[in-house]
Amino acid sequence: MDAVKECLRNFPKEARELYLNDAVPYLDGPLSPLQFYRDWIGPNKPCIIRNAFSDWPALSKWNPTYLREKVGSKVISVAVTPNGYADAVNGNRFVMPEERQMTFSSLLDITEGKVKSSGVFYVQKQCSNLTEELPELTGDVQTHIPWMSEALGKQPDAVNFWLGEESAVTSMHKDHYENLYCVISGQKEFILIPPTDRPFIPYELYQPATYRQKKDGEFEIVDEEDSTKVPWIPLDPLNPDYEQYPSYRLAKPVHCTVKAGEMLYLPSLWFHHVRQSHGCIAVNFWYDMEYDIKYNYFQLVESLTNAVG
Repeated sequence: MDAVKECLRNFPKEARELYLNDAVPYLDGPLSPLQFYRDWIGPNKPCIIRNAFSDWPALSKWNPTYLREKVGSKVISVAVTPNGYADAVNGNRFVMPEERQMTFSSLLDITEGKVKSSGVFYVQKQCSNLTEELPELTGDVQTHIPWMSEALGKQPDAVNFWLGEESAVTSMHKDHYENLYCVISGQKEFILIPPTDRPFIPYELYQPATYRQKKDGEFEIVDEEDSTKVPWIPLDPLNPDYEQYPSYRLAKPVHCTVKAGEMLYLPSLWFHHVRQSHGCIAVNFWYDMEYDIKYNYFQLVESLTNAVG
């Protein structure tokens, strides 16, 4: 078992020596599909691409006045939490947000400070909410990224719209998607950790629950009945508890800021934590990853990490 632990400690170090970057590199524009696959998707490395969607009308149009006119009366799904942490650990629970249906204008009233409301509001529904809930806005963007679709030989599984308050935080997690994250206005702060650092990332099992706002404005946590426990990362990378999770000292997080007009390529299985400026608007494209030998190897590392505890 000690030999396995030693291998798991050396595995991430070797990855950094062989191919990983100390910072997220910038590209001045999109590459050809083949070049992008060779340089970034194949090696599973993130990058920030400038001038990748400079022709989108959304960059100049998507302000509160335009959005009120275009989709103000549309009813959308909004995640509401007491503290800005949706889908995150709270004590011994994995707590999901209250999903509230409200008009787009009502949301803008809150983000612009015209209406006071307890709770933190975030449009973050990740089931292609741009095309499903706000199709009126799709003419201002693209519904796929042509060079990425060609590189991967598929269309995106989902195109998501994001808008929220500064207090809204996405807790550390990973996705099984090749993710192109496009910031339209404001900026996003990402903390990224490569999948090779999995041996240093703590996971625990939690009872799933949901926030529910009561009539007095306070929030309660309601357990999901008859549900299996959810594996999630309890650690906050902004304030890591090294005493409880000493192995995390060996992880090498990379910090990057994605500004308006920039696109982050976030490779599949990379751990990420996200913050944003107030009222930041973004659109992202989720392309399903290939479940090939890289995924197979990741599952092996995960199994060994769990086995050695």
